[in-house]
Amino acid sequence: MPEVNLSRIPASRVPITEGPDGTVTREWYRFLFGLFNITGGGEANSAAISSIGQDLAPAYTPQINSKRRGVFRDSTTQSAAVINTAYPITINTTDISHGVYIGAPTSRIYVDRLGIYNFQFSLQLIKASAGAKEVFIWYRINGVDAADSATIVTLAGSNAAAVAAWNFVLSLNAGDYFELVWSTNDTACQIQATGASPPVPAVPSVILTVTDNIN
Repeated sequence: MPEVNLSRIPASRVPITEGPDGTVTREWYRFLFGLFNITGGGEANSAAISSIGQDLAPAYTPQINSKRRGVFRDSTTQSAAVINTAYPITINTTDISHGVYIGAPTSRIYVDRLGIYNFQFSLQLIKASAGAKEVFIWYRINGVDAADSATIVTLAGSNAAAVAAWNFVLSLNAGDYFELVWSTNDTACQIQATGASPPVPAVPSVILTVTDNIN
């Protein structure tokens, strides 16, 4: 029996069987018989099987744990020193990280491969002063403000509070980084963290989750 080239499996248009009795076609018979002989003719032959596996393996084999994700939070209260000034929002704690990680400075969230990522966040906003004031929130990619990405949150009255929470779905390349940014027209506005008070656990100022399950 001549050697069979295992990288040349019969084309999909070639039927496996033919005729009313279901006889295996010549092309498939040659391939399968050659495979049978190379693997030891029914005898255990781990070296041959390993070699065949390398020949037939695809260029890229997806891994079970390939999805990228990250879960992050910040335990500090963040304030604006100057009104109408952009401040990247920092994060000091990583709960889950696989291919998504905090960089330096800690406002930067990096991804390690190309993909479509879903960034979901919540900010615990509070304002101590009276009167209605505004907080502006948007994002940057690689340090550049994203066009049309800002949202205004109005805090009305003394000790007014609100939770800003929504998401951005973004196409990123390997090595790109994402930042949440905020600004306010009153320095009494803060992104507030609150310590645990039983039976209630601590309230982070920032919660950010990142997944690439879109694609």
